[in-house]
This record gives sequence, structure tokens and C-alpha cells, in this order.
Amino acid sequence: MSAQLLLVDDEPGLREAVQDYLQEHGFTVQAASNAGDAWQMLQTKTPDLVISDIMMPKVDGYQFLEQLRDDPRFKSLPVVFLTARGMTTDRIQGYQAGCDAYLSKPFDPDELVAIVENLLERRTATSGEGGSTELEAIARQIAEIRGMLDQRTGIVQTPPPIRIDLTPREQSVLDLVAQGLMNKEIARRLETSVRNVEKYVSRLFSKTGTNSRTELVRYALEHGLTN
Repeated sequence: MSAQLLLVDDEPGLREAVQDYLQEHGFTVQAASNAGDAWQMLQTKTPDLVISDIMMPKVDGYQFLEQLRDDPRFKSLPVVFLTARGMTTDRIQGYQAGCDAYLSKPFDPDELVAIVENLLERRTATSGEGGSTELEAIARQIAEIRGMLDQRTGIVQTPPPIRIDLTPREQSVLDLVAQGLMNKEIARRLETSVRNVEKYVSRLFSKTGTNSRTELVRYALEHGLTN
């Protein structure tokens, strides 16, 4: 089965030319003229890689990439930027935003094909090494946490063997972890940095003697540490 690509560019001529060239090289390509349409396509089918322009109306490439990286489903999805902005500072901004490759217009289509093939091969190799990707691990943890919340009435609460003193901020983080939120979402809710949230989660692991978010939530529910 050929790799599935999503191409996002508001220039009809370039979009059609790139789509045709990629399809000639064996890829299946869905095309969108803007980030909004592309996002809708992603809800029905996740591609193997996204190729996106940066300078687009309403939602530009950087904002689209941020939207992708904020969603656990697309956190590790390879993204290639195609753009007329080829200054070094622009490329740095693209990489800092989380893109995997940056190709300035005008570009050699053979170079684009080579970049796409390289990223797809790297992703396949990475997925094969660990048996499951980081995305799958996150999704599994969220599912387990939500499953525990759904079955909460079946969890017998017992007094904790030792008293655990949590600061108000640690309690807030614990409550949000128990809701299935990831660190970036928690940071946004509490108006703090992701680094600070990571520190609080680490402290919670230490205080409860747990090693994962799933263990932490189970411990909290069993000992009445969260509502």
C-alpha cells in the first residue's frame, strides 16, 4: 500500500503540480487549499506525512503545525514545510516550531521526493524498534486513565498507609492528570510552563511511589486523593 500524504497549499497551480508529481512517484496524495480544510481531512484519515505551505490566509503554516503538535494523535506526524521564505531565521523558526524538513521555493521536486521518502523510512524504523510509538503509548495511557474513571465505582477506597501532604498546586496537577490531560494541556489550564508541570508530576510520582501516569491515577483514586 502506498504512503498517504496530505498536501496543504493555497496556490492552485503549485498544489496541483506537486500533487501530480508525488502521485507519479507512487504516493497517494490528498490536497487542501487551506489549513482549515486540511484539519477536517485529518479528522477522518491520518496521513503518513504532511506537506504544508507557511504563508496561507487565516491560519498560516506555523499555526497549523502548532495545532498538530498540540494534538496527541498528530504529535509525531512528520511535517515538511514548503515556503517562499528561505532566510536562515525563517528556517530556524520552522524547526523550532517542530517541522521535520524545510524546503524553500522554488525547489527541485526530486529533492522533495527524497525528503519524503527519508522521513517515511525513518518513521517506520523508529516505530519498529520499540514495538509501539510514543503516540501509541500516550493514547494507551489516556485510555487506561479514562477506563479507570468510568469504572470508578468498582475501586475500593482505603485509607492511605501514610499521610501524603500535597501542596495546592500539586493537588491541582493531580486532579488534571486524573482527567486524562497531558502536560501541555495542564500547563495551559494552570497558566504555567510545561517544565513546571513536569516538575510537579515528578514530585507526585515521588510522593506516591508510582512510576507512570496510569499508576499515579490508580493510586490517587484508591486512596481518595482526587475527586
